[in-house]
Amino acid sequence: MNQYYLIAQLPSLEIASETTALPITEERFYELCKSNLGKRAWKALSGLTLAPKRQNEKSGYSFIDKWNQWERTFRLALAGARAEKMKKPFEGETGELSGKMLQTVRQAVEMEDPLEAERYLTRARLDFLETLRPADAFSENMLFYYALKLKLILRIQQFDKVKGQNAYRKIYGSIMYGGDQEVKE
Repeated sequence: MNQYYLIAQLPSLEIASETTALPITEERFYELCKSNLGKRAWKALSGLTLAPKRQNEKSGYSFIDKWNQWERTFRLALAGARAEKMKKPFEGETGELSGKMLQTVRQAVEMEDPLEAERYLTRARLDFLETLRPADAFSENMLFYYALKLKLILRIQQFDKVKGQNAYRKIYGSIMYGGDQEVKE
């Protein structure tokens, strides 16, 4: 297995943020991984997502299963809090929530600026991911950690306030007036 060589050549993501250029693209990362990992690890890595399925499916890796469980619970808690705020019924099981997760979700739902709320939620995800950071820097789990961190940073970098406002106006207009009417400020 060439994972030691692979991990040794990956650039650090420690200084990466929503405003700095990433030292590697997601495509390049996956290209390197595909040619240096075994089939089992590659399958697990290529299946990593920021939006796990609602049904709990075991991946064969405890790291991935912990991430998926936390993210699933986080998303359901967020959906429940949003429904509660809008006084709508919520038909989902949130399960047991930690006090910290509940506080994070409630704070995000109360934010007036959707962009700031998404940044806040992404930072919460990055904070949780740090709790899963493997002690062994050359393990397969480190590659899973790296992939998720890369995905989260890329996600936050894609936010664009003007595009978001335009999309919001178009969606809101179609809900309020039908068709493709856009709501102006």
